[in-house]
Amino acid sequence: MGIVISWMNQYVYILYTLTFTLYIVTIFVPNEELQYVIGVMAILLILISFKGASTLFKILCLIFSFTGLLFYMNAGLPIVHLPLYMSSNMSLLSLLTVLPLMTSVVHAGRFDRRLNELMKGKVENLGNLYVRSSMTTYLLTGFINISALTLSQEVLQASLQNIPQKTRKIFISKTTLRALAVALIWSPTEIIVAITVDSTGISYLSLLPWLLLCSLLVISLDWIIGNRSFRSINVAHDEGVNQKIHAKKMVIQIMKLVMALAIFLFVVVLTGSLLQLSFILSVAIVIPVFSLSWALLLKRWKSFKVVGWRNWRERTNKMQNFIVLFLSLSLFSNSLSKTSFHDVIKAPFLAFSEYPILILIFIQVVFLLGGLIGVHAIATIGVLFDVIQPLYGVINPVSIGIVVITSALATATVGAYGVTVTMTSVATQQNPYRITLHNLPFSLLFGAIGISIGYFLL
Repeated sequence: MGIVISWMNQYVYILYTLTFTLYIVTIFVPNEELQYVIGVMAILLILISFKGASTLFKILCLIFSFTGLLFYMNAGLPIVHLPLYMSSNMSLLSLLTVLPLMTSVVHAGRFDRRLNELMKGKVENLGNLYVRSSMTTYLLTGFINISALTLSQEVLQASLQNIPQKTRKIFISKTTLRALAVALIWSPTEIIVAITVDSTGISYLSLLPWLLLCSLLVISLDWIIGNRSFRSINVAHDEGVNQKIHAKKMVIQIMKLVMALAIFLFVVVLTGSLLQLSFILSVAIVIPVFSLSWALLLKRWKSFKVVGWRNWRERTNKMQNFIVLFLSLSLFSNSLSKTSFHDVIKAPFLAFSEYPILILIFIQVVFLLGGLIGVHAIATIGVLFDVIQPLYGVINPVSIGIVVITSALATATVGAYGVTVTMTSVATQQNPYRITLHNLPFSLLFGAIGISIGYFLL
């Protein structure tokens, strides 16, 4: 039995890929029998993945599955139709499966190494380094998502050994986590953004200018505050090490990345328009083709082939957390919509429809409290959109979308049980609650700016 489990853990990516591929096929060639088979496979994936999921996601899976079944039975639905309620979040899982390919082409093109040289250049004090390291993390996040956190923290840990330990820990946890969260709010490869675009029915291009405005406002304020907080601390340098930054080469690398992102966004929007696909599916379909084309254009096909295969297989084999969360959430959401409880939950939101500012603030509070007690923002967003959709006729969906995205991603800096804070806790060897405490004012500021922009657009 142990050998079978070990084999499954090593090759489960094959089953995942097969299921998601079949799902995408049904998008283009609808087939009721195949859709039913995919639902059965979704149940099988939960059973297979449950053991490999973390404790938090196991608990969430059990809660959503149990309450989902209760709602299903309350609605009087036939048990034989259960598989048809299991696959509505397959598009998200399909997107998560191909994301490592985009990360791999950035690694293969060595863009991450070039940008990280920004942090190795000579600076006089920690205030200047705060801005530079934040900018580097921000730029990297747009392309390699959460991997930017690891890269930036490794470089800073190595280059700040002469700084007092307490200061070093605070510095790294602030500059990297904040830059990551702010950059993610406009990234087309961020799951929260993709879910919001599809759930609100607003085009990504309609949200993008406001998300960029919010992002630039927050990061600029953070640079000013960070520079003032740390500029009194000087940085010692090893005179034997060349710390000169080649500005021209650096600008060229940044311009290449910006151009690649612009082309990627254009292709995603064009694909979605031509094929009448959701934003999530458009991104999921474009990423493999775009990554392959980019690697060939950079003449880095061999590196991409090696790095891409390894990263994709490893990441896909470790998708158990998302599998159990999203598939159980599908059952919960679809079953809830068939019951009278759905109207009961929506009632408080409709009651305050004449006070939209209160609803926008409530959205931020829900995400913040959820993040502090360990509820993943994706789980929160899945339930929240089910109950606030009736408000689209009263409140501008763009406002709701902006507040949901900023509030959800602000928790990336304070969620003590979240992936980003946990990674930072391990990298800096400090208590995650201490990281939360240091970043809580920033999270509130981030959310407040998002609410202000959302309220302005009402």
